Amino acid sequence: MTKDFFDTIIVGGGPAGATAAHELAKKGRAVLLVDREGRTKPCGGAIPPRAVRDFDIPPHMLTARIAAARMVSPSNKTVDMEITGTGYVGMVDRDAFDPWLRQRAAEAGATRIAGTFTGATQNADGTVTVQIREKSDGNAVREYKARTLIGADGANSPVRRAVFGANVKPPFVFAYHEIVRSPDTANDNFNPSRCDVIYKGEISPDFYGWIFPHGPATSIGCGSAIKGYDLRAATRRLREQAGLADCETLREEGAPLPLKPLKRWDNGRNVLLAGDAAGIVAPSSGEGIYYAMLGGQLAAEAVDQLLVTGEVKALKSARKRFMKDHGRTFLILRVMQTIWYRNDKRREQFVKMCRDPDVQRLTWESYLNKKLVKREPMAHLRVFGKDLQQLFGLSHR
Repeated sequence: MTKDFFDTIIVGGGPAGATAAHELAKKGRAVLLVDREGRTKPCGGAIPPRAVRDFDIPPHMLTARIAAARMVSPSNKTVDMEITGTGYVGMVDRDAFDPWLRQRAAEAGATRIAGTFTGATQNADGTVTVQIREKSDGNAVREYKARTLIGADGANSPVRRAVFGANVKPPFVFAYHEIVRSPDTANDNFNPSRCDVIYKGEISPDFYGWIFPHGPATSIGCGSAIKGYDLRAATRRLREQAGLADCETLREEGAPLPLKPLKRWDNGRNVLLAGDAAGIVAPSSGEGIYYAMLGGQLAAEAVDQLLVTGEVKALKSARKRFMKDHGRTFLILRVMQTIWYRNDKRREQFVKMCRDPDVQRLTWESYLNKKLVKREPMAHLRVFGKDLQQLFGLSHR
């Protein structure tokens, strides 16, 4: 029987929440993990090797290993960016990956329930009482008390709204994708070991479209920050252009993606945000799985520090540590998105710039290892110069 008092209640069982639950349960903390279940977030499913290493993801969870990315310009010019050496981009199916993460947390000692967060009340003793509508109890609302609360419940986080107010939210890109059965054979439009990234205004006027193989299935979708933009129609066009219109559709999913970390992740008392709820999805690329898992890990360490010391300032360490290691990367990606995704002329220049060997090498090294490459200052200088040439139309390559 589920007990009523916990060290931590975690709302949201995606990569951020499940990772936080796993890390805290391993430390012997009493953890309640609450997830709605039965819903999969739209996601290309890409994770770098660093995520596999840092979070002990077993090989069987990878449905494919991608060896290259193809950039497609508005005029249909293509640039293949191959990964050299032993590097790869791992692909996961969120429909299987997220439940596996939640199960791993349960095996470490976390208590799991299927339910929906409906509210939280601060108590005079510094604890928090959380109201959960439970599926297993006929949707009855039950209260649980905890020393801390982690909101890892997505871009539209009910925990964030309840604690910080409806006006505290990051900017969003709305994403939609269709999971289809992968073609039996490779062709000019589809390669099971290659991710295609489509920079066409007719597919996305301010973001991009994608074709990401997951082994037996493939994610095809697009995103846009323009309210009312028809993502379904754009995805249909993308499938037709790629010769994938006749592939069997297995499921369809849509959701907002936050593209800027919030300025504050904690309430200064006992609540901390993680993952999409905190806004940590990479601008420009929309990459979120690695950053969500890292955010969950940092949230767990911050909460554990609070539980040990009783000092609420420990909660601030999650954001501080994340921004120290990744804030500069997020800023660069946000500037890149602002400059290069503005219109088709800029997108054409951007894809052209991706032909450059320095751009490709630095891009892959930074992505695979989640660190800006600092050991090649001349390469960065060359890329900066070429970037300016493309921006001002001085390059005729």
